[in-house]
Amino acid sequence: MNAADKEDRLLSTPIRGSNQTTVRGFNERLVLHLIRQYGALTKAEATRATGLSPNAVSVIFNALEADELLLRQAPIRGRVGQPSVPMCLNPDARHYVGLKVGRRSFDMVVANFTGVAVARRSRRHNYPTPEGLIDFVKTNLTPLLRSAHKKRDEIFGFSVAMPSEIWHWRDVFDAPREEMGNWRSFDIVAALQGLVAGPVTCENDGTAACRCELIFGPQTHKQDFIYFFAGTFIGGGIVLNGSVFTGRNGNSGGFGPLRIPDEPGGHRLIDHASLAVLERQIAASGGNPDALYVEDPDWQQFEPLVSDWIARAGRSLGHAIVSTLAVIDFEAVIIDGAFPDAIRNRLVDEVIEQMGRLDLQGVSRPEIGAGHFGAVARALGAAAYCISTDCMIDQNTLQRK
Repeated sequence: MNAADKEDRLLSTPIRGSNQTTVRGFNERLVLHLIRQYGALTKAEATRATGLSPNAVSVIFNALEADELLLRQAPIRGRVGQPSVPMCLNPDARHYVGLKVGRRSFDMVVANFTGVAVARRSRRHNYPTPEGLIDFVKTNLTPLLRSAHKKRDEIFGFSVAMPSEIWHWRDVFDAPREEMGNWRSFDIVAALQGLVAGPVTCENDGTAACRCELIFGPQTHKQDFIYFFAGTFIGGGIVLNGSVFTGRNGNSGGFGPLRIPDEPGGHRLIDHASLAVLERQIAASGGNPDALYVEDPDWQQFEPLVSDWIARAGRSLGHAIVSTLAVIDFEAVIIDGAFPDAIRNRLVDEVIEQMGRLDLQGVSRPEIGAGHFGAVARALGAAAYCISTDCMIDQNTLQRK
C-alpha cells in the first residue's frame, strides 16, 4: 500500500477513540487493532486515524512499548521535522494455544502475537470423542509447549475451535450414535480449564477459520466478505464492518444447509462441497481416503475423482454465493479448506468460472480469492479469538450499542 492510499484509509477509519482518561483500555486496543490492520503506524498516523490528541497517542504508544507489545522500526527520514518512527506488533509479546476439534482430527498449535504457529501437534481419528480429546491434550500439551520454548504460565489464553453440536451429522462420517452423543453433556471449557494458566474459550470452527484469515491474513481492508472453509463438512464465517460477525448463537456462516438446485446427490451445499463427499468416492473406488490428509499429500493419485469433486463443489459454491449476496451485498468471497494449495487454487478458479455462468441480475459480483492458511486455519483461528477479545475492537458490538 502506498503512502497516499494509506493516508486515505487512515482518515476513513470507522472507529474513533476518546480523549477521556477513563477509556484508556479501549484506546489501547484501538491502537493495537489499527497497527495489526496496517502493519505499522507512526504516532502521527495513529493520531489522524483515531481522532485522539497527539499527547494521548504518545502516552498509549509509550505504554504499549513499555509492555513490550510494540516494537520500533527504522525511522522514516526525508520529511520536514523530526524523523517519524513507525511502530509494529512484537511477535513475541504473547503466545496462545489454539485447539481444533475436528471430525477427522485434533490439531493444537502455539501461536505468537502475529499469528505464526511456532509449534504444532496433530492426531487423526475416525471420529472424535471427549475421552480422545482429553487424552490428546494431556499427551501433547507439554511437548507442544516445549517445542515452542514456553512454560504454561507464559500462555495468555487457550481457545478451542470445534463444530457446533458436533454430535449431529454422525451418519455422514460413520460415527457411533452413543459415543458421539457423549458430546451433548461434555463441557469442554470446564474440562480443559487449569491445563494452562490463561482462560479457556470456545467458538465454532468455521468462525475461527474466518477469524484467522481476517486477523492473520494479508490485509485487504475489505469490510464485508464471506469466508468458506471446506473440511470434512463445508462451513465458514462472515465478516461485517471489518469484524467477524458471529450471530446470536455464534453460528453465522454455517453455510452447509444452503439449498443447491439441480445437483444430483442432495439439495444442500454440505452434500457437494464437503470433503466427506470426496472421501466416500475414493473409498468406493477402492482407495484410501486417509491419504488425503497425510503430510505433503499427493491428491493427483485420486484423479479423476478430485477433478469431479472440484467441478461439483465449484458449481455448488457458485449457487451458495449468489444466495448470500441476495441477503447482504458482500464485496468479496474467500475460499479455503483442508487441502493443498494447488487444490485450493483450482477450486477458486472453478468458482470464478461458475459465477460467470450464473444469473447475477440483482446482485453485484464480488471479488473471489483464495485463503492463506489451509488445514491449520481452525487451530490458528482459535488463538486469534484470544487476540481479538484482548487486543482488538469488535465494530459490530460497537454499532449495536
